[in-house]
Amino acid sequence: MNEEQLTKMRSGPGFIAALDQSGGSTPKALRLYGISESEYSNEEEMFDLVHQMRTRIMTSPSFNGDRILAAILFENTMDRKIGQKYTAEYLWEEKNVVPILKVDKGLEDEQSGVRLMKPIPNLDSLLERANERGIFGTKMRSVILKANQDGIQAVVNQQFEIAKRIVAAGLVPIIEPEIDIHSPEKAECERILRPQLIDGLNTLEAGQLVMFKLTLPSEDNFYKECIDHPNMLKVVALSGGYSREEANALLARNHNMRASFSRALTEGLSAQQTDDEFNRMLNDSIESIYQASMT
Repeated sequence: MNEEQLTKMRSGPGFIAALDQSGGSTPKALRLYGISESEYSNEEEMFDLVHQMRTRIMTSPSFNGDRILAAILFENTMDRKIGQKYTAEYLWEEKNVVPILKVDKGLEDEQSGVRLMKPIPNLDSLLERANERGIFGTKMRSVILKANQDGIQAVVNQQFEIAKRIVAAGLVPIIEPEIDIHSPEKAECERILRPQLIDGLNTLEAGQLVMFKLTLPSEDNFYKECIDHPNMLKVVALSGGYSREEANALLARNHNMRASFSRALTEGLSAQQTDDEFNRMLNDSIESIYQASMT
């Protein structure tokens, strides 16, 4: 583990930029950016376009380690370059931004009110490659739709089981059990999830660090016990479909919880904007999320 990166993640200012849309969510991300599906004819061209979009974001003058702690990358992005450097190397060496890798392979169909992660058959070799590329940590996402005790326990068990393998590989995992913001049982899901997360943290050995990426809670400072746990490096919040304004307002009420926004970060950015317009919009977005994160 890179000790400089660990120190930055533990005590540095800022938030995590989530730039990890993968195969299923890439067409939507491109549409929001002003690129329609008629502008590419296969997956390779699609990923070329989304890498251009991410490169434009990461090379923007406003995107740097002063306000951004880390960036979450899709595997395809990790294996590509920005200029002459692989993306993770570019982020750390040129921008002082810690690189993190999304490792999950998407979601299973709903069962018991949740969507577990699909199997990750190549996890060990992926973690080995991540280490070679200079990646600090990982991220993996499950989704909770209903207040089902057994389903939520299955999500937490799966997340921690894989997280321990990631810790053993020398990386810091972000555990992301997203609660759907549209669930009519959202608050009850949170009440079931929190003690299970604490139980999971208590199974870790001293010095084993993880991060959580959680839906903004219905009750302010609901996850304080997680934030204060000795095995917790950082608790961050996902925007989950909220607008940037809504997500920032909710985040500002949750002390010591930082943002890890994706759609809310890139909201309003467009391929049709001039570089000045693009950089100004991105700077305003970064500043608003940074301010909401520093409460």
